[in-house]
Amino acid sequence: MTQQNTAPASTGQDEDAVAQAGAVKSVYVYEAPVRIWHWINALSIVILAVTGYFIGSPLPTQPGEASANYLMGYIRFAHFAAAYVFAIGMLGRIYWACVGNSHAREMFWVPIFTAAYWREVWSMMKWYGFVLARPNRYVGHNPLARFAMFFVFLLASLFMIVTGFAMYGEGLQRGSWADHLFGWVIPLMGQSQDVHTWHHVGMWVIIVFIILHVYAAIREDIMGRTSVVSTMISGHRTFKG
Repeated sequence: MTQQNTAPASTGQDEDAVAQAGAVKSVYVYEAPVRIWHWINALSIVILAVTGYFIGSPLPTQPGEASANYLMGYIRFAHFAAAYVFAIGMLGRIYWACVGNSHAREMFWVPIFTAAYWREVWSMMKWYGFVLARPNRYVGHNPLARFAMFFVFLLASLFMIVTGFAMYGEGLQRGSWADHLFGWVIPLMGQSQDVHTWHHVGMWVIIVFIILHVYAAIREDIMGRTSVVSTMISGHRTFKG
């Protein structure tokens, strides 16, 4: 049986999901635009991380004339192209949070002033710490995942976009669109090298987040008996009983 969930994204919705978990076989959670964004975003992050690493730690000098070697140029081009995809994708994701279903908005706000939310966060921390035998069940993101998506992934992504285009504006030079929109970032953070350093740190924050994100998704599929990985492919979350 498939059930469309139209309840607002709140702790009450999660409690309803827990109560219905025994009866619901599958719930449609993530709409097609969210799923498409997820996988394109994942690919762009991989490209950004790999090329960004080599931009920060360049390859040794290539043999022959400099004019015959454009390897770092290609690496920079791939980085800039992936950055555009990443930034435009984020704008599209923000738009869909406004027009999509309640689960499309979970990444953009957290009910931090609700006591029940923090109780469920603590419960999920005990579950991931192998203290609880079984976790609560949630239709969308569990409370701890929701916290991480907002305070780690979303904020880090926005930081990377702002600092990245600030440095990009240096290459486009003063008066460019990037300089007009993001040129204020460099003097705010001190100097260009400071922005480079913090941008590099932000890359590692996102990499660590992705490692934990993939681990938690696979772990939940196996131990939580709730589909997570396949949900981002089909859009349906399945409860295995």
